[in-house]
Amino acid sequence: EVQLVESGGGLVQPGGSLRLSCAASGFSFDEFGMNWVRQAPGKGPEWVSSINSNGGRTYYADSVKGRFTISRDNAKNTLYLQMNSLKPEDTAVYYCTSHVATSNYRGQGTQVTVSS
Repeated sequence: EVQLVESGGGLVQPGGSLRLSCAASGFSFDEFGMNWVRQAPGKGPEWVSSINSNGGRTYYADSVKGRFTISRDNAKNTLYLQMNSLKPEDTAVYYCTSHVATSNYRGQGTQVTVSS
């Protein structure tokens, strides 16, 4: 059974930093690309970042480019999102996702709130 479990969210002041983690299990983590997606209150899902299976290629939404860094540790089956210079508009529930075989999977999410 594919499982994705996010952690690391919380309340942070504008300009602060957080590092999100996503622990993966139930599939060959090192064979699949991974993504971070977020959803703000009252809004639809927004793609944030993606990384290929070996971590050699990364992609970012314009809204986070230069502030967020996606990475992975295939030995630990874990995906990360380092978030710096956080802004109030980054407030959302953050999900890690992957497309495995013919299905899309998403974790339960972790809340990030940026507020003074």
